[in-house]
Amino acid sequence: MCLGWADSWEELKTAAGTVTSVRAGFTQEKHMKMLVRPLVSEGVLLFQGPDSLRWEYKHPVQSILLLYKGKTRRFVQKSGRLVEDASANLQSMQVVVQEITQWLNGRFDDNPAFAARLEPGRKIVLAPRDESFARLIQRIEILLSDRPAVIKSVMIFESEDSFTKLDFKDVVLNQKLDDALFRKVR
Repeated sequence: MCLGWADSWEELKTAAGTVTSVRAGFTQEKHMKMLVRPLVSEGVLLFQGPDSLRWEYKHPVQSILLLYKGKTRRFVQKSGRLVEDASANLQSMQVVVQEITQWLNGRFDDNPAFAARLEPGRKIVLAPRDESFARLIQRIEILLSDRPAVIKSVMIFESEDSFTKLDFKDVVLNQKLDDALFRKVR
């Protein structure tokens, strides 16, 4: 049974180990019971192994999250320009960004906060081990592409009637990315 890039956690890590960088566009849909239509955002994800990440929302509002050498910085649009946001929620953002870098390195089962399982259909399901955490996130479903080392989509289920879906497109692997992309907003 082929689960995606491989049949085991070790084979997934080996396949991901061939990736030095990822460039991908993404669409994010936020679904909530109180919304008539989902909130839709679009952006670009850049990853340079082992741990540099740029998560940039381009529409409808620009914001950029940078992870470089263990430091997370967030920039938000204010008065037509990007300014650094040093608010308290940056710590939770750092946890999310580090989780994404683990996934891009093929380490889906490394976070002790989640019980991870491989399922047929190229799916990985992460379920929180702690009840208090499970009140924030019920589960995360990661759908792997048929292309080795590529994630097709991520679904984050916050509650029975609230979820976030990320779809990745135009994925380019192993392209040289300038370090400045992870340090500066440009």
